Amino acid sequence: MLLAIPDVLSRSEATDLRETIAAAEWIDGNATSGAGAASVKRNRQLPENGAITLAAQEVVSTALMGNAAFLSAALPHTVFPPLFNRYGGGENFGLHVDNAIRFHSGSSARIRTDLSATLFLTDPEDYEGGELEIEGGFGTLSYRLPAGHMLLYPSTSLHRVTPVTRGERISCFFWLQSLVADAAAREMLYDLDQSVQALSAERGKADTEVLRLTALYHNLIRRWAQV
Repeated sequence: MLLAIPDVLSRSEATDLRETIAAAEWIDGNATSGAGAASVKRNRQLPENGAITLAAQEVVSTALMGNAAFLSAALPHTVFPPLFNRYGGGENFGLHVDNAIRFHSGSSARIRTDLSATLFLTDPEDYEGGELEIEGGFGTLSYRLPAGHMLLYPSTSLHRVTPVTRGERISCFFWLQSLVADAAAREMLYDLDQSVQALSAERGKADTEVLRLTALYHNLIRRWAQV
């Protein structure tokens, strides 16, 4: 599943968060990379366990848990603590695939990466380059979303961030393990949930067919979920 989710943060919330973290001390992005990524990665990141990082993570995590589209699409089991990166002056991240397992350096957290996400904190008119390009069965797609919008995509995808040629691109990124490991099953559940929500708004939640589809949705969750 490849899904752009608007307004995870409002534009003002994204701007405030970006301005707060921009003033912090940043480190070489390779300090948090595996050996494979380090050879193609040129950017900066916030230290994973800094006070400003922890406060920013709380802002993003609260927004995610209140976003119905994210919860429906991702069915999150465990969300890796959000991280923050910064690209400018030709910095980029070459073609790579995310590690299958992620370990958090400040805890014993370990997750299987089913989905990856980038939450854009800089508006596209404020920089040039810096496209998030994702390859897959759908071809190669390029994204520069408005501040506060997020892209959710399979962690199995090859992807890159093209060089930033003007301005700076500051974003939040993270991975998550879904309750439903199978990507095809997860996508079907998302489509079913969207139909249930639309029919509920049209007919009411007590409608017989809405109740039948709602029961089907939850019974499929029971069949497929890994808890």
